Amino acid sequence: MLDVIGLTVDEEELYRCLVQLTVARVDELARRLRRPRAEVVAQLAALRGKGLVLPTGPDPDGPLRPLAPDVALGEALLRRQEALEAARVAVTRLTEEYRAGLRRHDADHLVEVITGAGVLRERLRDLQNSARDEVLWFCRANPLAMSGEENLEEFDALARGVRYRAIYEREMLLEPGALADVERGVRAGEQARVLDRLPVRLAIVDARTAVCPLVPDRDSGEPTAAVIGSSQLLDALIALFESHWRVAIPLRSATAPAGDDADGYQPDADEVRLLSLFVAGVPDKSIASQLGVSRRTVQRRLADLMTAAGVDTRPGLAYQAARRGWL
Repeated sequence: MLDVIGLTVDEEELYRCLVQLTVARVDELARRLRRPRAEVVAQLAALRGKGLVLPTGPDPDGPLRPLAPDVALGEALLRRQEALEAARVAVTRLTEEYRAGLRRHDADHLVEVITGAGVLRERLRDLQNSARDEVLWFCRANPLAMSGEENLEEFDALARGVRYRAIYEREMLLEPGALADVERGVRAGEQARVLDRLPVRLAIVDARTAVCPLVPDRDSGEPTAAVIGSSQLLDALIALFESHWRVAIPLRSATAPAGDDADGYQPDADEVRLLSLFVAGVPDKSIASQLGVSRRTVQRRLADLMTAAGVDTRPGLAYQAARRGWL
């Protein structure tokens, strides 16, 4: 099995034999393996070159002992894993280029229809893994194929410099654990905003491929989605996203910097996070759960912010938070 990282079958068998014996001479190894001595000597030289065998003393013809394989072979295994990952990314990109070529020559390939939650989930993973510039999301309540908690590909993409912009439907933030998932994404670099309602579910990668479900959420059965390549239809979906992005309310994490208004008041990081959830329309109870405080504490902090903003109503606080640049 170790031939994938440069160890031949005979070398592996010889190394295993030496591991079992702990210490052995060439003649003993040749006898146990029933191989010519010259062949064993050559294979031991190869194993020494790979850092797996050493003499026990100064005599090069003396007893030999095995070295730990994880140190010697770990680097080769890591290189192999990196090569496989690079090959997988290359295959994904080549597949997209192939589909793009088909679309340029055949209008029937502008839209590919895929069916099934598993298939949809894998396509979303592949697209994120191949992303180089930006991923756009419309995130509605009750995900069809992939929840925020399952979307580990986003964090890998963010780490390599891919920009993420996501708009969340307010109802989705009320689902158990949803706010915590969004918070993790924002801390990792995602730009998140909130709207009351979103027209469709949507993912767009690098302005070259979009994925959009085809059937209403209320329909039963396996989800069916369209994978849309470069076309005027894709341009329209990008314009749809941007139009909603402009009016959506930003969500901020506890580590986000606060603005400084004309009166000199500067909300701290926790207040910015509270205001972000409040302006997004998240109920007090959900805000309290997300912040790990009581509902009464949330109400008291909002009252303190109303005093700082010079207003006596919650709508007034939302207006002043936006006007003063607190968010």
